[in-house]
Amino acid sequence: MSDRIIAACDGASKGNPGPAAWAWVIADPHGTPERWEAGPLGRATNNVAELTALERLLETTDPAVPLEVRMDSQYAMNAVTKWLPGWKRNGWKTAAGKPVANQELVVRIDTLLAGRVVEFRYVPAHQVDGDHLNAIADQAASDAAVSQEPAGTSHGAGAVPVPAARTEAPKGGRSGAPRAGKPAAARGSRTSKTLSAKFAGRCVCGRSYAAGESISKNAKGWGHPECRESARS
Repeated sequence: MSDRIIAACDGASKGNPGPAAWAWVIADPHGTPERWEAGPLGRATNNVAELTALERLLETTDPAVPLEVRMDSQYAMNAVTKWLPGWKRNGWKTAAGKPVANQELVVRIDTLLAGRVVEFRYVPAHQVDGDHLNAIADQAASDAAVSQEPAGTSHGAGAVPVPAARTEAPKGGRSGAPRAGKPAAARGSRTSKTLSAKFAGRCVCGRSYAAGESISKNAKGWGHPECRESARS
């Protein structure tokens, strides 16, 4: 048994409120994604989606094993690490005397956190060379928000979602904005046909490739350079 579970969770809402979903991803001790899940929420806010993602992650992990949770939601993280004790003392009212938003979810998370060791780690979203687990959870939640269908390892998914590309903007521009034409799974020169994979993934041949490994685009996605021609057939 591993002495620590490394995971990330995220939520998405297309419209806030709008079509929403939650997602989490769990890695092995080396940081390689092992399993992931995503689920639809119908119409909900970003905050509900973020809290639900954390709730579902806590539900699925062994409470006896220390857990590291990587999140890009300062609201969800602050709600359960900073504000929650005060809310409880105030009878689930904010400092302004108003009812705590999303109280049912926060109470459920508080119960799931009881008696277990959980370290919350904030990771900024949509960053060049940002946290790869968070990027996967972000993409999984976004995809599920659009499709409103559950997805993940338990649903037969053979590979983790490929995060959308994050690139550095020109000097003086905005950092982290997607650049049209750059591959979602890799980084490198725009004109190179063989690139270095930014995240681990699975080739069309069925074999996995690791972050940093050379990959090329084929008709069905990204994979081993030698599989490029076979993928076109």
